[in-house]
Amino acid sequence: MSKPSEVAVLVGSLRKDSINRKLAKALISLAPPSLVPGLVELADLTLFNQDLETNPPASWVRFREAISGADAVLFVTAEYNRSVPGMLKNAIDIGSRPYGHSVWNGKPAAIVSASPGAIGAFGANHHLRQSLVFLNMPVLQQPEAYIGHADKLFGADGGLVDETSRTFLRSFMQAFADWIATQAGH
Repeated sequence: MSKPSEVAVLVGSLRKDSINRKLAKALISLAPPSLVPGLVELADLTLFNQDLETNPPASWVRFREAISGADAVLFVTAEYNRSVPGMLKNAIDIGSRPYGHSVWNGKPAAIVSASPGAIGAFGANHHLRQSLVFLNMPVLQQPEAYIGHADKLFGADGGLVDETSRTFLRSFMQAFADWIATQAGH
């Protein structure tokens, strides 16, 4: 039996009561034993500026090390103006530099997008997929996960209360585990 895959979980929202943070925690709790997912925080990442590469901020170093040490990446994102939230794009840029040393290269990925609206952050999901193709990250294609009306899925304690969603999210995490194993050649 191979060791469990370490999965970096990135949340595309900084808000304390973020739907996507709640969703990420639910996904972590529903992961099969073959995955060890953990949140990688983005809030302290300064804006990318190539001039800082000569002496990168400690937050960049910490972030790059966290992603480098992961076997795969799960993106759980909100949608801002039909696209990826700026701080998530900033994290992607930080991880892709310096040129030729991208921490993303070859890492299997999956995307779950969620919003209170009906289309579940579809625009952000697809914009993110475009970046991940460029970064050479093989992205799980099916099942797709656009979680609409996500504000209705969680109780006062932040826990998932919708059983249909729980079943879907558990199967999504199993599909991601299978995808990671496929990419690793297992």
